Amino acid sequence: MTPNRVTSNRTVRRFTRVAAGVLLAGLALGAAPARGAERAADLPEFDFSVCPTFDDLPAGADPGTWRCEVMHATGHLRMGAVDEPLTGPMKITFAEGRVDGEFRQVFGGMTAAPIRVGSTPLTLIPQYGGYSDFLSDDTRRGEFDIKFAIGSARGLSAPPSSGCSVGSDEDAVHLVLKDTDSTRVISKEPLVVAFGAQDAEFAAPRTEGCGPLSRVLDRVLGLPSAAGANTFAMDVTVVIRPYIQADSVG
Repeated sequence: MTPNRVTSNRTVRRFTRVAAGVLLAGLALGAAPARGAERAADLPEFDFSVCPTFDDLPAGADPGTWRCEVMHATGHLRMGAVDEPLTGPMKITFAEGRVDGEFRQVFGGMTAAPIRVGSTPLTLIPQYGGYSDFLSDDTRRGEFDIKFAIGSARGLSAPPSSGCSVGSDEDAVHLVLKDTDSTRVISKEPLVVAFGAQDAEFAAPRTEGCGPLSRVLDRVLGLPSAAGANTFAMDVTVVIRPYIQADSVG
C-alpha cells in the first residue's frame, strides 16, 4: 500500500477561505437527488480496509470529526497517442477532517486496472504520484499527482523494465480536476455521492526508467505531449464513512 501522506500546511492555508470545508460532505448537502437509474442497490462494494487508521491521523485529530472516503472512477484517458477508456475502476482512498480548525487529509491508497494501449502489447497502470488535495473551491474539484507504470500484456517477450513509467514521484503528471457533472446524492445511508470531473490542460512528460526502450516507447505513446493536447475524464462515485462508525478501521 502506498504510504500515507498528510496534505501540507501550504495547501491548507491556500484554501482556508473556502466555506465548504470539505470536498464531498459540504457538496452533498446541496446536491441534486439521484437519477432514477442510480440506486444504492446498484453500487459496487467499497473496500474500507485501506483507510488510514486512527494512528495515521494527524496529532490532535478528533476521530469523531474525521471521515474516510473511498472513490471509484471510470472514464477516458487521452494522452499523446493514447486514447483509451478506463473500463476498470480506479480506486482511491483517503481520510479528511480538521485539526484546530484547519482542513487536513491523509492519503490511504490507490489501485487501478491496466489500460491497454490500442493494438500494442503495452499497458498503462495509473498509480499515485505522491500528492493529493481533494479540497474543492469555486475553480476546481481538487488536485492529484499521478504516474502511469508501463507494462505489457501476455505474449511480449521483452517487457519494459521495472520502474518504467510516464511520470514519476519526482516529476508526476499533475492533474487539476474541474467539474463536468454536478454532485448528486446516490444514497444517504451510507452517504454516497457521484460527480464528473476532468483535466483537459495537463502536460505529459517523456517516459522514465525504461532504459534503451525509452525512445521507442515515447514514439509509440506520442510523448512528450504538451498541455492542452491531453484529457483525463472521470465519472466518480464516492462513499463516505465517519471514523466514529468505522468499527473495522484500525
